[in-house]
Amino acid sequence: MSAQAARKQSGLLSIGQVLAKLGPEFPDLSPSKLRFLEDQGLITPQRTASGYRKFDAADLERLRYILTLQRDHYLPLKVILSHLDDIDAGRSPQIPGANVRVEAPSILGADRRLSRAELQAESGASKQLLADAISAQLVPGAEPFGEAALQSLKALVELQRFGIEPRHLRGMRQSAQREAALIESALAPMRGRRETGSQAKAAETARDLASHIQSVRELLTREALEG
Repeated sequence: MSAQAARKQSGLLSIGQVLAKLGPEFPDLSPSKLRFLEDQGLITPQRTASGYRKFDAADLERLRYILTLQRDHYLPLKVILSHLDDIDAGRSPQIPGANVRVEAPSILGADRRLSRAELQAESGASKQLLADAISAQLVPGAEPFGEAALQSLKALVELQRFGIEPRHLRGMRQSAQREAALIESALAPMRGRRETGSQAKAAETARDLASHIQSVRELLTREALEG
């Protein structure tokens, strides 16, 4: 091995080192989940001659971005994969379900954390709207705030223009909790398995089910409006 290749190899991270770096941000990350993400084609770590997976800086940031999209936007992996394909192709795709576009370089800093003042400034919300959103449990009540809170508050700003206030949407949190309980009940047999990767598969299936429930909700709302 050349000196240059040796230096490059020394900069790579093992699975354990990746978990150490990302574990504080994503506590549910595990070796089996990393392998599952690779099986699904979202990440392509390098392999040593002995077959061990190794991750470079770009792999780490791509993984952080994937996990952020799962956590903050609750997207299924197949949706995230399509989104990443667009970025890899040099396009600037919209994050599915969010009114924002992501330039490819932003994949290097996707795990944003906002203070209350930053959240209010970026969303354009008034102090009262933010307080009402927190009171209605539509936005978390404690700092730091993630991308999901920002997108939710931006939507509430638009809704307020038409007289729809957070108090009118107070029941949405309870509805979301009921749906989450329904999904957890459906996945109980899968979560009880001890096969390698079963927990990662259960988490991905949960996102798929949530996406399907969202589709049904949207169709029912559309039918009610058109009826």
